[in-house]
Amino acid sequence: MNTADAKRVLETALICSQQPLPVRELRVLFNDELGADTIKALLQDLQGDWAQRGVELVAVASGWRFQSRPEMREYLDRLHPEKPPKYTRATLETLAIIAYRQPVTRGDMEDIRGVTINTLLLKQLEDRGWVEVIGHREAAGRPALFATTRQFLDDLGLESLDQLPVLDNPAEQAGVLASLAAEPDAAQPGLAMEAEEPALDPPADEGAADAAAEKAVET
Repeated sequence: MNTADAKRVLETALICSQQPLPVRELRVLFNDELGADTIKALLQDLQGDWAQRGVELVAVASGWRFQSRPEMREYLDRLHPEKPPKYTRATLETLAIIAYRQPVTRGDMEDIRGVTINTLLLKQLEDRGWVEVIGHREAAGRPALFATTRQFLDDLGLESLDQLPVLDNPAEQAGVLASLAAEPDAAQPGLAMEAEEPALDPPADEGAADAAAEKAVET
């Protein structure tokens, strides 16, 4: 199979797939006759082929996918208008701590935030597929260690945690995730993170933030 035909096969598979495809799966298209390096080179060629179009080929944590470019979002929104999701401060702060400090226990999060972490808030993040328990710390009670998932990276359009913005001030972490979540994977509206909480004004204090998060989960 020549290069042009191989690229056509890859292009077709990626356009028709509902999920990102890793290189190991793409090799199956060619009965493993093409190596991983060859597949990656072909994918990079495809990226160039689509460079001037409204759709781009990108690599995210779970593999490769085609998605619309961010500048196309305002036009696509006219077909399916969606209000940007709103998140409570407690949710964003907890998610930011996990993303930037992982793996962390609930106790670690509480020490950093200075308030009790609502159990329902953590369950909500797990149910959304953004965080998961990856083990237990060898300490009294063997507390669970939380980390972010591939789904979290996919939803933010990232290939790895290294692509999260580097911040000098830890207090900025929640704000960065808020800005990312405001236009979740702007290039791929179909993968937008949908908030379950109702839109809330920022609570006046930390205790109010946790109370708001608990109320949002219960409703």
